Formats: sequence, structure tokens, C-alpha cells
Amino acid sequence: MKSLTTWTTERLFNYVHGNYLVYNTCWEDPRLDREVMAMGPDDEVVLITSAGCNALDYALDGPRRIHSVDMNFRQNALLELKIAGIRHLDFDQFFSVFGEGGTPLFSDLYRSKLRASLSPVSQAYWDRHFYFFARTKPTSSFYHRGTTGFFARGMVRYFKMAGVYEDILRVFSAGSLEEQREIYHGRVRAKLWRPAIKRALQTDLALSLLGVPAAQKQHLERTCGQSMADFMEDSVEAVCARLPVADNYFWRLYLFGRYSRDCCPSYLQEENFKRLKGGLVDRIEIHTGSLTQFLHQHPGGLSRFVLLDHMDWLSHRHPEALAEEWQAIVTCARKEAQVLWRSGGFRVDYVDPLVVQHQGSRCRVGELLNYNTHLADACHQRDRVHTYGSFYIARFNS
Repeated sequence: MKSLTTWTTERLFNYVHGNYLVYNTCWEDPRLDREVMAMGPDDEVVLITSAGCNALDYALDGPRRIHSVDMNFRQNALLELKIAGIRHLDFDQFFSVFGEGGTPLFSDLYRSKLRASLSPVSQAYWDRHFYFFARTKPTSSFYHRGTTGFFARGMVRYFKMAGVYEDILRVFSAGSLEEQREIYHGRVRAKLWRPAIKRALQTDLALSLLGVPAAQKQHLERTCGQSMADFMEDSVEAVCARLPVADNYFWRLYLFGRYSRDCCPSYLQEENFKRLKGGLVDRIEIHTGSLTQFLHQHPGGLSRFVLLDHMDWLSHRHPEALAEEWQAIVTCARKEAQVLWRSGGFRVDYVDPLVVQHQGSRCRVGELLNYNTHLADACHQRDRVHTYGSFYIARFNS
């Protein structure tokens, strides 16, 4: 029987994810994914939508089809809006909306150029929420929306209260890694990581806003021997003091509330925008529902699976659903298909033991996969986001 604390935590997480746009940007580094997957014109990819940024980045590599799947229709509505923008806006208009986080002209752009090409569900959502992009003051931004945007806005306020905001901005303007380290260790770290903020980061509300369920927190703490707050501190230190920040558009976005033209996702770069508008964006298909539901309806032949980190919480809350999902993956996977996923934990122990049917017999998933642990570890060290405990690259046996 679940404890009252577990029950309350799950209800809070389900409420947030069932009623709100959670992710206003993807929090996985697509540069690593694209490098690892090396997609070509014969590849067919399935991924979890999140904010849709990575689906657009993957499209730049020209796979035959990208299936973007999410249970939260709001996340798919965001990707639909981006696709509509690519098709019907010029680059300056598109960047003002999705690069700068909004424009006072958005209401007119939405009504005259975007709405008609959205699905009825997405039309209904953006009819109620178009103000997310309608900048009413210079500091307002879409990237302060969604639950992650709400959390980021709160963190910036805390940085200011703690007297480190300007110094953190200096970290992200530093000309060298040595300068980053000097500013972070000399002026930021001691003021930033006070006991009160660490306690706040452990709360169910903070983690639910970030899209981190209790099961993932428990898995991380069990496998890494740290508290969630200590893990977050180490992640921030890695970003500020161990990795170059010059092209780290992930963290810059939440500090400034917008991208710049020289520090942004690939899909927001003008030349890539033109390539997407020229036809690559048409290779993306959007599906609302679970990954398993999509795979049950798909004829197979998928060559790339990008699972993000959802298996962390699925393995704890619904292990039977995880087993069903992997059975569907095995059934739909092309010969030598590749699977990528991330985990909050430092190791994953719930995939390999799963039992599936394959070619008329039962076997464990681990018997079907070849892991490239060397490449995965090397990529994980270079990850610009650096908020995951581990990264996995596996290929089905031939």
C-alpha cells in the first residue's frame, strides 16, 4: 500500500502534467543525439515530443520520417505551432516568436497566418493561450511560461535575492573556462547554495514543476548516493565551471528569458529555418498518446528510438507498462535499430531484465541489445544540459 506521502506526491505530479504545458524548451542536447544517431534518408525515428525543439533539429539530418509522440497534448500543440510558424512566417517573424519569446504582433500573426494550419485541438489550446507569446512588456517571454518557465523565473528571483545574478551573467559572458571557474567558485557558489535553497529543491512542488516525479528522485538518490539538491548543485557547477558556456543556449535561455541569434537551437538559425521551410519540416508527424499506443498502431520498420528519461518513473510506478512498451519497441524495431535514453540515476537496472517475445521465443531485453558504453560516457561528459545522471546508447543485435 502506498504511503500518504507517496500518494500526495503522485497526485501533485499528475495534476501538474495533466493540466499544464510543462516544457517550453527541450532539456536534452540534440547535438549529441544527432552525432550518435548519424541519421540518413532511410531512417525512421520516434521520439517523445517534449517542446518539439529536438524533432525540428533531427529533421535537419533528413531522415525519411520523424514520429513525435507525447501524452500531453499541450506539448504537441507547441510543436504544431512551431511547424506552422516555419511554414507561414518569414525568419524574422519566426525568431521574434520562438527565439525572443514573443512579440506584441503575435495576436495578428496567430489569427492571420498560423491558426488555420493547426489541428482543432491545438487551435482550441492556442485560442486560450496565445497571450503566452504576446509580449506585453519588454521583459515578458514565452520562456517564462509553462511550469518549467515558472520555476526558472523563481530561480532568477532567488539569484537576485542571493546577490549572485549579475555574477552568474558574468559566468555566461566569460571569455575562457578559467574565467568561468574563477567567477563561479570565487563569487557565486557559497552564496548560491545556502541550506534554504537546498531544502526548497527537495520539495515535491519544485520537482513537479521541473517534470521530476518522486520515483525519478528516488532512483537518482539510490544510484548516485547524493540528495537531489546535491546532484543539482553538482550539475550547476559542471555547467558553470567545467564546460564552456559560449554555446550553452539551454542555461542562457532561463537566465535571459530568450535566445540570441548566435546562441540558439539549430532550428532557430536562419539557414536551417530555410531548409526546414523547404520541405524537411514536412517529414515530422505528431501523435498524441503513449509511446506504446503509437507503436501498436505503427507497422514497424523504425530505426531510431529516442526515449528521453521517462522510463525512470515508468519503471517504478508502472513496471508492467514499461514491459509492454519494450515489447512494442522490439516488435517495431528494424534490424540493428538504435535506442537512446537518459536517466536521472547514475545507472539503469530496469531495462535488461524485462522479458519480451522475439522471433517466437521469450528472452530478456538485455540479450537483444549491444551497448556502446564508451561513446555514451564520452557524450555524457560533453552534455551541455548536464542535468541527467547517465546516458545510454544501444543497438539491437543483427
